[in-house]
Amino acid sequence: MDREFSSSFGGEAAAGASCSRFHVRLVDEPPEYEPPPLAAGEDGVSHIQRFEFGFQNRGDSLRADGLYHPCDTLSSSYLKTFGHNTADRVPRIDFYRNTGSLSGVKINRPSLADLHEELKGDILSIPGTVDGVANGDGAVDAGRKPSANKDELVRFGWIKGVLVRCMLNIWGVMLFIRLSWIVGQAGIEFKKILMNISTINAAAITFGGMPFGPSCTAKARYPLDLHPRSGGAYYLISRSLGPEFGGSIGLIFSFANAVAVAMYVVGFAETVVDILKENNVLMVDPISDIRIVGCITVVVLLGITVAGMEWETKAQVVLLIILLIGIANFFVGTVIPSTIEKRSKGFFNYQAQVFVENFGPSFRDGESFFSVFAIFFPAATGILAGANISGDLKDPQAAIPKGTMLAIFITALTYIAVAICIGATVVRDATGSVNDTISALISCNGSAACTLGYDFSGCNTQMCSFGLMNNFQVMSMVSGFGPLITAGIFSATLSSALASLVSAPKIFQALCKDNIYKGLYFFGKGYGKNSEPIRSYILTFFIAVAFILIAELNTIAPVISNFFLASYALINFSCFHASYSKSPGWRPAFKFYNMWVSLLGTVLCCAVMFVINWWAAVITVAVVLSLNIYVIYNKPEVNWGSSAQAMSYVTALQDALSLTGVNDHIKNFRPQCIVLTGSPKSRPALLDLTLSFTKNFSLCICSQVFMGPRKQTVNDMNLSMDNYQQWLSRNKKKAFYAAVAGDNLRDGVKCLLQASGLGRMKPNTLVIGYKRDWRTANPQDVENYVGILHDAFDFEYGLIILRISQGLDISRILQIQEELQRKEEEKIALEAVKKDEQEHGKPGIRSLKFLNKAVKYSSNTLAVNAQKDFKISAGHASDFNQRLLEASTRFQMNQGKGTIDVWWLFDDGGLTILIPYLLTIRKKWCGCKLRIFIGGKLDSINEEKRAMAALLGKFRIQCADIKVVGDVNMKPSKESWKRFEELIEPYQLHEGSKDPATAEILLKQHPWKITDAELERFKDKTYRQVKLNELLQENSRSANIIVVSLPIARKEAVSSYLYMAWLEILSRNLPPVIMIRGNQKNVLTFYS
Repeated sequence: MDREFSSSFGGEAAAGASCSRFHVRLVDEPPEYEPPPLAAGEDGVSHIQRFEFGFQNRGDSLRADGLYHPCDTLSSSYLKTFGHNTADRVPRIDFYRNTGSLSGVKINRPSLADLHEELKGDILSIPGTVDGVANGDGAVDAGRKPSANKDELVRFGWIKGVLVRCMLNIWGVMLFIRLSWIVGQAGIEFKKILMNISTINAAAITFGGMPFGPSCTAKARYPLDLHPRSGGAYYLISRSLGPEFGGSIGLIFSFANAVAVAMYVVGFAETVVDILKENNVLMVDPISDIRIVGCITVVVLLGITVAGMEWETKAQVVLLIILLIGIANFFVGTVIPSTIEKRSKGFFNYQAQVFVENFGPSFRDGESFFSVFAIFFPAATGILAGANISGDLKDPQAAIPKGTMLAIFITALTYIAVAICIGATVVRDATGSVNDTISALISCNGSAACTLGYDFSGCNTQMCSFGLMNNFQVMSMVSGFGPLITAGIFSATLSSALASLVSAPKIFQALCKDNIYKGLYFFGKGYGKNSEPIRSYILTFFIAVAFILIAELNTIAPVISNFFLASYALINFSCFHASYSKSPGWRPAFKFYNMWVSLLGTVLCCAVMFVINWWAAVITVAVVLSLNIYVIYNKPEVNWGSSAQAMSYVTALQDALSLTGVNDHIKNFRPQCIVLTGSPKSRPALLDLTLSFTKNFSLCICSQVFMGPRKQTVNDMNLSMDNYQQWLSRNKKKAFYAAVAGDNLRDGVKCLLQASGLGRMKPNTLVIGYKRDWRTANPQDVENYVGILHDAFDFEYGLIILRISQGLDISRILQIQEELQRKEEEKIALEAVKKDEQEHGKPGIRSLKFLNKAVKYSSNTLAVNAQKDFKISAGHASDFNQRLLEASTRFQMNQGKGTIDVWWLFDDGGLTILIPYLLTIRKKWCGCKLRIFIGGKLDSINEEKRAMAALLGKFRIQCADIKVVGDVNMKPSKESWKRFEELIEPYQLHEGSKDPATAEILLKQHPWKITDAELERFKDKTYRQVKLNELLQENSRSANIIVVSLPIARKEAVSSYLYMAWLEILSRNLPPVIMIRGNQKNVLTFYS
């Protein structure tokens, strides 16, 4: 029997749902099993029922038919998925939201531990929990919920949100005031070329930069949130491509919009002044009047902007209707028969003679094709008007490409049509005098006006006021009803100025809030419920006023052209760079997007910049590069997933892969180290010494082994990875951090020795601190420590052991510091609360506010102080070992003049001499000279000294002195030997003084102890270590650091405690000692 089974994922209960996204027909119905009885609570309602009631509106409700699959788990912690109980969840958009998303609440999917670990009773008990981490972007806002009133979120479609806005901005001051002048200068032919270039450029910008329409899904930190925050194009670009590009674009784009306010206001003021001139009511003179009217206008616009812009969106359609009526009025006016007055001003309706005369260019007053283009190009800067409000669009992915491209197409046709109509109806020069007519009997000078009965030849010798070249209000003259054109000019200029006055501060505020440029953070403060950028409004106002005072539209327009072109070039290059980096997160949804179109847009913008004004372009490029370098140098603490990050990865990967094809050579050997620091902060001396010969030279990996229960250690390890790597970066430690989880230290280090590195960038040297507590430690810990040394040799690693008499581990001191910080924070917080209560008379919310501020302030202050150095106040000096603290930082300081004594006793391939040489070429160690000590025979000291000098000369290693020690194999003094015997006494088995049976039992009970046979077998080697300490005390007590060949213990032959006794007696009571043993392979060569 067939039956229908449906599961609803849209928030409705599965039971009784008539429609679902998944519809499954079960042909062979499985047998029904009787469910086990369900435990009921005190209220008599089963846990399953209670769970259903709690989540029935979340789209994952339980089945109500009482039927369960045989594999169903009836735990109350589980939700229904595909009709069965399971902790797994189906794909859902809320899982991918960011914490700061405005379009919905982010919820957590079950973690891997929830699915993989043993079942818990509280899994998914809070499926709507807001994620507590903002993924590096935005503050945690766990209490935020979606707005209950959906009417508050106003979203626009592609027509009202993009098309209308783009057309209003493109149909601006240039269409009504400057298009006629441009046609007069460039002619109809060149005007078409200008228009085509602008259209192609705008299209290239749009197509090339179109991923920023849907950039939230392209590469931003909000991959599925299609409603980003304020900031418009800057916000989209910066989140997609990082602060390097975003910071430069944000500053330049906001400045260009601020200057655009001045351009539109000056266009408005020119029209007003022309009306005043016609009525003979000028206040001072035309230039001064433009400044006065412009300043008054921008003050009024600022007041409207600060007061509130609710009416702006509703006014867009009205303004567009006025513009359309004005444009239609112009076309109607071209076919209305011209009057005598209009003919005297150069308007003759459509005339072939006029069209032919105006077809070619006639550049005057020093203008050229590109200078005219610079003035015209701001007409194309409105293409981002829709993208700038992407956060207010219903569907940015569809709206921005469709609306922007259609706006470009419509406005381009309009500009071309208006240019042809003007060029075919109005002559370039006209006197405006109705008496300048000529009779048919007089011979004509060949001009179009002359053939039409007018003599405007006087314009060749004196300035005329009418015609394409002289009158900026030609469209008003030609139109059927002039005031409609004036209304169109007013609506176009004021709406564009208002839009720019709003967008510039918003962009600048978003930039300031991101704190990319520290000095600009002051302007990021918002006021009111909408966080209005009042400070940015005022700054934009002053910038606009400064350019309004120029009072020359033809001077302001090229400035805007330069900065907008730079912004568009950066936008296109950013898209190209993001595509070229091949990041999987870069997924442009615009189907016509092509990375090479983006590159074409970049080239076009840059070329036009330099052609318009090469020196201004050079200045602009210098500013952009300076801003970019500033951001790269300061490295703001943001993580937006920039294309530079993606490109860095690709470059590093390609270099690493190419390195695998490079054969190793001894000349290129460099010590690549695994440093067993534990936490990088806990053994600073060990890390600092290693970095002294690896920094900017070779690989250094700080390693830590987490031991304990697997779940806890893995959690700790995952938390520490980023924290410690960031600590290394903040403290300028050129090293990587790696951590593993293991049952014990030795197993963890085995994993590190085998798996660390990548390709040729693989460690070859293990750096470890001397186990100072070996005499009091658990025997198994000593076995593991010595076992690590054996493992290093088994895996053919070089080995470096550092010993400082005060010790290396300062983790206890760090714990004391943390405790002191915590107490100081509590003290400051309590003082702040007490002060607040005294000021306000009662505790409460205000006290809590001050408490939070105090804790935050004290945390920041103490954290900064802790990073400066490790010193703690003298009052707490008794709580820790100050000498250990000072010793831990000794390798961070300049070592001054001194010596590095190298006891190169055994040839290990050259690592013992290479490490001290690398130290001497570092700035902190360059004052130290090498002194070489070698073992030899007393009867051949001079020969062996010359041989070593020759060898070092072959290696081109300079040293201050070479000393041959001939008594290395002699017996040590009785006092030294007695101290050694006292050292190993607690660890000797003494089986020789016991009967065989007892000795065998003791050996089984304490296999780690030193037997008499072992001590006798290695007596000579033991003598050598004790004697070497005497020689070191005699010759190297004053050295800055001692490097000595590390003795090797044979596996299964030398016990761990005997080997530790060798290392102890060898390095006791000395300056810092580095015991080194290479892997017996050459690391030095004198062959080229």
